[in-house]
This record gives sequence, C-alpha cells and structure tokens, in this order.
Amino acid sequence: MRAGFPQSDMYYVYLIQNRANKRVRYGYAEDLRRCLREFNKTGDWELIYYEAYRAEEDAKKRANQLHYLGQSRIYIRRRLVRSLLK
Repeated sequence: MRAGFPQSDMYYVYLIQNRANKRVRYGYAEDLRRCLREFNKTGDWELIYYEAYRAEEDAKKRANQLHYLGQSRIYIRRRLVRSLLK
C-alpha cells in the first residue's frame, strides 16, 4: 500500500445499457465487474457510466436519486448523449 492511499472498499453507482433493446439500468455495487458479469448472464449489457464512492451510504443515496428523481436521470442522460447506445 502506498502512503496516503487508505485501504478501503469503494462503492460504484452505475448506468448500464442493453445492447439489444437499449434498455437502461441504474444501480450500485461494491464489485462493478462482478455486477456486469451477472447482468450479462441474462443479456448483452454494456457499462456506459459509473461514479465511485468511498461510503456505501453515499452510493445508495445517489443510486436512489437516479432511480426515483427524474431530474437526476435527465441530467445524466444529457451528459451522456453521445455515449448511450443508439
């Protein structure tokens, strides 16, 4: 471990999109790679965007904003307009 870098878990808020039907899913996970592998067992999903948080509670709060607050979803989609699958 390098000095100044605490050994701590990270939590990730993610936006994934299904390549076939273009459906978008938001959520949070401690292991982003494992989460994507699990989704890909039931379809072809691509990671479009993620945010990293040190505190699980912060990640949960942000994921809930994306799930339930239309303004948050609109903001993210506007930022990612060229990144979303067409």
